[in-house]
Amino acid sequence: MSRQGTSVQVKSKTLALTGAKGQLGKTIQDCWASNPLSDEYVLQCFDRSQLDITSPASVSETLNSKDIDCIINAAAYTAVDKAESDPDSAQAVNQLGAENLARWCGDHNAYLIHVSTDFVFSGSKAEPYLPKDACDPQGVYGKTKQAGEVSILKLLPQRSIVVRASWLYSEYGRNFVKRMLRLMAEKEPLAVVNDQIGSPTSTHSLANFLITAVADKNHSGIFHWSDGGEISWYDFAVAIQEEGLKAGLLGRQTPIAPIPTAEYSTPAKRPAYSVLDRSQSILDYDLRASSWREELVAVINRLSSESKNVN
Repeated sequence: MSRQGTSVQVKSKTLALTGAKGQLGKTIQDCWASNPLSDEYVLQCFDRSQLDITSPASVSETLNSKDIDCIINAAAYTAVDKAESDPDSAQAVNQLGAENLARWCGDHNAYLIHVSTDFVFSGSKAEPYLPKDACDPQGVYGKTKQAGEVSILKLLPQRSIVVRASWLYSEYGRNFVKRMLRLMAEKEPLAVVNDQIGSPTSTHSLANFLITAVADKNHSGIFHWSDGGEISWYDFAVAIQEEGLKAGLLGRQTPIAPIPTAEYSTPAKRPAYSVLDRSQSILDYDLRASSWREELVAVINRLSSESKNVN
């Protein structure tokens, strides 16, 4: 209906987002209102208390009445080290949860966009991993995430994509960038591993990819996304400090020492090399090739603005 010549647009589709309280989920919600797709879709957000993806009954009871066209599954068990001693919980979310969503989408003709990880690879390769490369996860986290991928692609081969991302960070939640800034402000010196190589990924650039995929459901299969580059965690820490100093988040420079993984023991084995080749994603979805340094600066500036607002 219209009033005084002004029409009211009715949104005809619903996009469901799981993992709404995670850093990726919060980022998607943050940028949703300014995205043109928000004129077409209603965004329904679910955290773990609202939707238990490990329970088929919860999935049905929560989603059946929503007339959902597409789901972005950003829910995951991401405690990499804890997963080694709690494999059942990791499997429940990363494998069974993904499978439950895929079954529901199959029954309701919905499209599923599932977020996965670089940890599905062994790290033995010396050049960027392609989506078609064989998986060989080294820990429970990676194994359960790969199992989730397999379930989705088997149950929903034509109406789903799996998006693998690496080294996620943002201004939200817990991540490497925020941890480094905190440690740099609290103590010195720091020691950071320099023989694990990957590509950082801002949740903002990943969110842009995922929302683009909602608008273009002509694809299926596996895609890779990161912000480019081949750097070590040590390189990343140095860049974080440089940008943190520029943005006024840090008052002094902290010595950072590069160390081998052998000197930083963790319960779960990390891939030594997990750079993802994103070229097919850029081509198929007509995306801009983001720069890891540019994306880092943007997140650092957001953190700086938040800090100034608090103070």
